[in-house]
Amino acid sequence: MFDGVEYAQLFLRNGFDLKLKMDAKAFDESIKFSGKGSAENNYIAQATLSESTFKYEDLLAADEVNFNKMIEAKKSEDFDKLDKAMLDPQFVTLQKKNVEMSLTGLKQYYNQKLVANKMNNTPSLTFDYENHKGGKTKLEDLLGKYVYIDVWATWCGPCRQEIPFLKKVEEKYHGKNIEFVSISVDVDKDHEKWKTFVTEKELGGIQLFADKNWNSEFMKSYGINSIPRFILIDPKGNIVKADAERPSSPKLQEELDKLLK
Repeated sequence: MFDGVEYAQLFLRNGFDLKLKMDAKAFDESIKFSGKGSAENNYIAQATLSESTFKYEDLLAADEVNFNKMIEAKKSEDFDKLDKAMLDPQFVTLQKKNVEMSLTGLKQYYNQKLVANKMNNTPSLTFDYENHKGGKTKLEDLLGKYVYIDVWATWCGPCRQEIPFLKKVEEKYHGKNIEFVSISVDVDKDHEKWKTFVTEKELGGIQLFADKNWNSEFMKSYGINSIPRFILIDPKGNIVKADAERPSSPKLQEELDKLLK
């Protein structure tokens, strides 16, 4: 169920007779079902609220041993809640699969961060990409300054959501010893789409187009297989963070404030 801004999952099957009450301004916090099938759908609504308060940052900050323990504990807790809720057996099976898929994705993300962290304090591979303003730009052109890289694409929704935050960060640190570089991994057929998008959205910083999208040597060196991805490089070309904070995270500005005193 999607209202154009937020969405909620529903569990439906033949014979259900559901009634829904909600305040679209509050959405998740106000969803309440009644009627046949309400137990399963109210369970989903409550589980969504519970997930929104779960401290994923603490989980991702844990060492590998504790991370795996916490993952197993969360899985056990979620499964136990489902088993005790006396719900439709098919619903329980589907929900357990959703839990497992979600935790598998979280493990993959955690493992990617482990690999990325091992790259910190090592020299970054260079790039030499087409610049939206003309010519080409390589990493060596930016030596002497910190470089904050946004790897994105015009088709990527989460990437586009970060753009307003990135603009604000760029504005705050304008004139400081840092360059903001956005590298598009759009495929070649979307080259003109990229050029138009950058112009129409008045994107700032240095706007570059990767030579082989995902298969560019620079992308492969960082193991980039999902976007947006943010990278922070120091004035000597060494990696500060191979998986840096997003522009929407207050932690990014905290880190930049320390580096750009």
